[in-house]
Amino acid sequence: MTQWPDDDVILYDGVCVFCSRWVQFVIARDRDKRFRFTPIQSAYGTRLARAFGIDPDDPDTNAVVHGGKAHLKSDAALTVLSNLPGWGWTRALFAVPKPLRDVVYGLVARNRYRIFGRYESCFVPDAELRKRVLE
Repeated sequence: MTQWPDDDVILYDGVCVFCSRWVQFVIARDRDKRFRFTPIQSAYGTRLARAFGIDPDDPDTNAVVHGGKAHLKSDAALTVLSNLPGWGWTRALFAVPKPLRDVVYGLVARNRYRIFGRYESCFVPDAELRKRVLE
């Protein structure tokens, strides 16, 4: 896993409807406002993606920096979920072999635009949420 100086940062595809809804899901449950967000289309997000070997022009994963390390694909999703209040039970899903988890993750990631749609431009949060967005 790659090191990164910021912590609890979620990198997501800002034009992906599914990915933007994932961010809204996290925001609604993150009572302590622990997580911050950056769309891959922003300068900061592009830099973060490249540092982790993600193609910013064709992202195949979201990522989260947690504990100073980058987590990708199913590890990213489970790391975020397991750190939300009331979602600690999802830690048990780490027992499912990573290759199996990542196959399912990859299937959704490859088809996310076709299944869920795509925005013309990045999801724009309201003023309160804007404080948690890194660009």
